[in-house]
Amino acid sequence: MAETKKTKEKEQTSCTDNNCPIHGNISLRGRTFTGKVLKDIFQKTANVEWEKRKFVSKYARYEKSRTRVKAHSSSCLDIKKGDTVKIMESRPISKTKNFVIIEKIIKEK
Repeated sequence: MAETKKTKEKEQTSCTDNNCPIHGNISLRGRTFTGKVLKDIFQKTANVEWEKRKFVSKYARYEKSRTRVKAHSSSCLDIKKGDTVKIMESRPISKTKNFVIIEKIIKEK
């Protein structure tokens, strides 16, 4: 009964990706963000975007800004465009990828 969620997922599906957060051996550390997948056309990579609001004291208003990063998308997670995902920082995987998608939260219909 002491099985964790990760071990249950390991039994259900398997993949050969070393950078998979569930089946691989990549170490995750640092920041965690929740964002929306903009593009999934890259090979094992997804563009993820999230918005943040910053208060500008001079005008006493909020300013919207957004952050876009490329995140590693493992094939066993089945990430599509429009999904809301949780990403976490990891070691550099390539020149532009420093994040890994760790779970899919909502699939947009």
